[in-house]
Amino acid sequence: EAVVYQRRVRVFLINSCLAFYLPAIAPVNYCAVPTETCKNTILSVLVNRLDSTESAIPYDYTKFDFCPIDKSKSPPSENLGQVLFGDRYHVSEYQVQWKKTETCKKLCDKTYRKDSKEDMDKLEAIKKIIAQDYQQHWVVDNMPVAWCTQNTNSQQKDICTTSFPVGCFIDKNGQTLSRCDPPHVGGKEYYYLLNHVEITIEYKNMNDGSGRVVAVKIKPTSHASSGEGESCGNSQALALEFDSAGSLTVPYTYSVNWVENNKVEWASRWDYLLNSSNQVNVQWYSILNSIVIVLFLSGMVAMILLRTLHRDIARYNQLDPEDPQEEFGWKLVHGDVFRPPRKGMMLSVLIGSGAQVFMMISVTLVVSCLGFLYPGNRGFLLSMGVVMYVCFGSPAGYFAARIYKSFGGEKWKSNVILTAFFVPAIVFSVFFVLNLVLWGEGSSSAVPFGTLCGVLALWICVSVPLTFVGAFFGFRKPAITYPTQTNQIPRHIPPQSFYTKRVPGILMGGVLPVGSVFIQLYFIFNSIWLTRSTTCSGSCLSCS
Repeated sequence: EAVVYQRRVRVFLINSCLAFYLPAIAPVNYCAVPTETCKNTILSVLVNRLDSTESAIPYDYTKFDFCPIDKSKSPPSENLGQVLFGDRYHVSEYQVQWKKTETCKKLCDKTYRKDSKEDMDKLEAIKKIIAQDYQQHWVVDNMPVAWCTQNTNSQQKDICTTSFPVGCFIDKNGQTLSRCDPPHVGGKEYYYLLNHVEITIEYKNMNDGSGRVVAVKIKPTSHASSGEGESCGNSQALALEFDSAGSLTVPYTYSVNWVENNKVEWASRWDYLLNSSNQVNVQWYSILNSIVIVLFLSGMVAMILLRTLHRDIARYNQLDPEDPQEEFGWKLVHGDVFRPPRKGMMLSVLIGSGAQVFMMISVTLVVSCLGFLYPGNRGFLLSMGVVMYVCFGSPAGYFAARIYKSFGGEKWKSNVILTAFFVPAIVFSVFFVLNLVLWGEGSSSAVPFGTLCGVLALWICVSVPLTFVGAFFGFRKPAITYPTQTNQIPRHIPPQSFYTKRVPGILMGGVLPVGSVFIQLYFIFNSIWLTRSTTCSGSCLSCS
């Protein structure tokens, strides 16, 4: 009976593990003809903001004179993280019917006249973003459209990125910022617009006759032909220059190809974006470099401490315990180690705010490592970070109150108020000023006024009361007891050398830790602001 009981328990546990589901995005089945089990026949192409590594200001897709968006279809609603990141999704006019191949299908034509100031302004705006290498971001089936180019190293796979350039700017010397290589005559500057896109959709067939999208790739090209059909790939590149009549016509066309790929499962369709990145090897190299630096610094500090303590302990053992001797070495400061600092109020406030940020980052990283933050849930990482920050107001008030009480402070009201408002007010003020600048520039990253009021309400209505609650329990706790008593008279500090003073100490103490993680910070910031991919191990190492 015991064996049967154990088997039943094992079967129950296995079934429970198989039934465990991480919240993500449910797969969508598509079919050419609608059925009872499959209703989706058209894939919507969503266009997002335009950004660049050469400029810190992203713009909305509708700010420029591209083909108009489909206003009959409402765009998907953005969450808090997407709004703060500046994502602005629109449903484009690209029509992608399931398994229907298109060849150079015309989307629209844009005509510019040299004698029209409005047309010249629109054309100059497009030239400006081409010169600054602005990138487009498209989404199909909740998956970013990837632009894959051939790697110069034949031993590696193609390099795939989740963005593609608006065009190619070539200077007088034939140099360009983009990875595209249109024809170039030389002698002057050229602006080539990538007005034709070839969309390749890889799909996996299902048992009921439907299919699921496992990869979406795009190949942008430039062509000057306005006709449809095979002439798209055979025409010359489109330079943004007026003809002899002072007119310029820009045809926007697209092609759609379908490739069956039953080897890739829907759950692992993001893998090719991570594995084909040209930054993967560099990230592992930087992680190993950071680990070596951290181990070297830790070993050096441990060696210094061991040598100092070993020398002092050996000296103490040589003394006669009955003969009173003056204290020396590390025992000189045992009566001043726990002396309250002069700025105890500010130190306790910063410790409380640091505890709040630390717990927010820790919980967010743990949830991300467990797989709850699916890449399809765009903006959910920042949304969760904001929610976790306001929810961890209680630890901030608790730690600040306990530290301040251990310092012997009596202004507990000022401590609670500063913990709740000092650091968040500085961050919100800087964010508001930068947001005003983005508003003035017409950037898509400018947070709407309603969202600002919502974030402010989260801070005032959630974080501040929780900080008061945490401070209440922190002040009710007894003060922290120290293992040694503090001397009544502070010990005189001898004159310090140059490298032990405040400013050199801050510089030397900060350069080495930053030097061990600055490469990972580069990839992390790219993943946050430029929608690039990064490894979670690098994020954990940088935070640790």
